[in-house]
Amino acid sequence: MLADDTLANVLYIDLTKKSYKVVRRAELFDKYLGGAGVAAQLLLEECPEKVEACSPENPIIFAVGPLTGLYPLASKTVAMFKSPHTGNLGESHCGGRSAVAIRMAGYGAIVIRGASDIPVYLSIHGNQIHFRDASSIWGMHNSITAGRIIREAEPHAGFRTIMRIGGAGERLVSYACVTTETYRHFGRLGLGAVFGSKKLKAVVISGKHSLVMPDMKEYRRVYDEIFESATSSVIMKKYHDLGTAENVLPLNQAGGLPTRNLQQARFEGAEKISGEAFAGNYLGRRLACSHCPVGCIHIGALREPHPAEPYFYKTSMISYDYEPIYALGSMLGIAEAGGLLKLIDLVEVLGLDAMSTGVILAWATEAQERKLVSLKETMEVKLSWGDCASYMEAIRLIVEQPNAFYRALARGADHASHIYGGRDFALSFGGNEMPGYHTGPGAYAGILIGARHSHLDNAGYSFDQKLAVDNLPEPMDMISSLLKEEQWRQVLSSLVICFFARGVYPADVTIRALQTAGFNLSSGDLLRIGRDIHANKYKFKLREGFDLDLQALPKRIFETGTPLGNIDEKYLSDALISFKKLMGFS
Repeated sequence: MLADDTLANVLYIDLTKKSYKVVRRAELFDKYLGGAGVAAQLLLEECPEKVEACSPENPIIFAVGPLTGLYPLASKTVAMFKSPHTGNLGESHCGGRSAVAIRMAGYGAIVIRGASDIPVYLSIHGNQIHFRDASSIWGMHNSITAGRIIREAEPHAGFRTIMRIGGAGERLVSYACVTTETYRHFGRLGLGAVFGSKKLKAVVISGKHSLVMPDMKEYRRVYDEIFESATSSVIMKKYHDLGTAENVLPLNQAGGLPTRNLQQARFEGAEKISGEAFAGNYLGRRLACSHCPVGCIHIGALREPHPAEPYFYKTSMISYDYEPIYALGSMLGIAEAGGLLKLIDLVEVLGLDAMSTGVILAWATEAQERKLVSLKETMEVKLSWGDCASYMEAIRLIVEQPNAFYRALARGADHASHIYGGRDFALSFGGNEMPGYHTGPGAYAGILIGARHSHLDNAGYSFDQKLAVDNLPEPMDMISSLLKEEQWRQVLSSLVICFFARGVYPADVTIRALQTAGFNLSSGDLLRIGRDIHANKYKFKLREGFDLDLQALPKRIFETGTPLGNIDEKYLSDALISFKKLMGFS
């Protein structure tokens, strides 16, 4: 029995009919806990088979978990949808205030169906749901400005989140993101394009609901234990001090930092764009997601002189993390921190996924170098490694899509390479562009078999980093380890615990925290739930046509050495065969 029965409330919204209803789905939360588990089941229920990702029938599902609003670092919202970028499972996680706002509004999940005939934004304040006309801000490509306007128009008290899209979502760029609280995102796999296809500019959610705990003494005991673990751990200190940008120099030193479209794995300019360099020269402030004591969000302060007025300066506050530093920095040969911050800011303003954007531009740069595309296709933009100005112009053109080439780039590296060539160096896996870890076979096996083709699915890169060059495990052993990790992460993402805090929430602590929230489960129960959720995700992927045998591996990953040496193509192929055996696909 749930300690707080509002978690079982699912809000169903129909944009076509401008209607809504609340349905109690306690059986879903009893079976799948919340978050990714509940969202995956709702996606199977709500998304018609083989539906076009940008059609009204593709649902948007948000879900939170039973620990949201109760414990530190249980502060993610899971969004699930059919991805316009890969054509199968779309899943993205976002921090900030979104999860707590949904929970305080009195819901465990929100399902958005249909499409509006005019631009709208949803206003959800507890049990008050409004369909607001967004015509005046539709066409406003700056997602930050749109958020400010909505913030002024929606002055409700309580925990509040504003999820919104920029120009990329409106123009249906397949890797458009949804921005919340300015510095957090539903980043990967194109949720922004699904918003845009529904003419949904934003979703505002606020609430003042109270969570009542049946045993306050035990709750406080468990809370204090988790808080102490989070604030005293070495890994949490790392995320507070330098953030994920701390990864730049160690990966570069090891030879695992993708550079210039992975033509190299070390970047000579790494020190200039490292976490240490940003902290020393640009750090303006640190922020944290709701109920997080760590504060891993690092904001750079970029001070620039006014172009026309002497002695006047503009200071821009720009969030930076490892992934945008890699994708828009080393991957594009950019070693100038100020220019890199400008690129990150433009991607932020337009509402694009930074990782996909950088990898796609890296492919386009090499394609132009190899004369697969000409200045005619790029509209006289000469893409050159390290040239921030040319990349900024290309980013604007990807959103505007004035010709066939930029329309192709707006659908990803895999799509563009099928048209123009260069598939051997189009660094896309399962249709999703690579993350910044060229660490060995585990990294690539992990993102290819991962349910959402993300490095965070099973942390294959972390698996690599524990190995020695002469100590590679058997392919089956590697895959077994990755699969076990991914199934456990289904539990964490159903409780919506930040993966950075996975060491703070081992099974025994998770069980005790769940007991205070009304869930009496054993470690065996949690493992079963993780397996069931993972199976549900693959059920959706296979239903929508995903076939591991059809996923090409770009030759580039075998040509550029990793910290474990060059990846053996047969080893990786055997690993994928092992995965199919374990999953019962062959």
